[in-house]
Amino acid sequence: MPEPDQRLFFLLQQAAHRLRVAADRRCLAAAGITTAQLGALFAVREGGLTQRDLAEQLGQRESAVTAMVTRLVDAGLVAKQPHPREHRAVSLRLTEAGEEALARVGPAIEEFNARLRAVLGEQGFRDTVDGVGKLARGEW
Repeated sequence: MPEPDQRLFFLLQQAAHRLRVAADRRCLAAAGITTAQLGALFAVREGGLTQRDLAEQLGQRESAVTAMVTRLVDAGLVAKQPHPREHRAVSLRLTEAGEEALARVGPAIEEFNARLRAVLGEQGFRDTVDGVGKLARGEW
């Protein structure tokens, strides 16, 4: 069997896949949105984002975010409005239905995090959040 440091990358991939599938099921059941859409809604909730800003924040290509924003607008969760300073850009804002979707998904995310805390312990959970956050930001 490979040494633990040689297996970490593959274990992270497997864990990420299983967690994403489980979280998607919970989010879809609670609010009809995927975890990718949930991340976009959280980002848009902060306000003033363009699609380019959202793509940067999510670490995705602009074309992928354009398609996601179209789905969110079609679902009535996000609205586009003229950008106050860039005449060719639009600002994204959360609609009331988007706020309601976030409220509906909240308990599912809380329960999901509680299960992670049960596996990792409270300190392990915090350490994992810190460590994975650094990896996500490219701080390695």
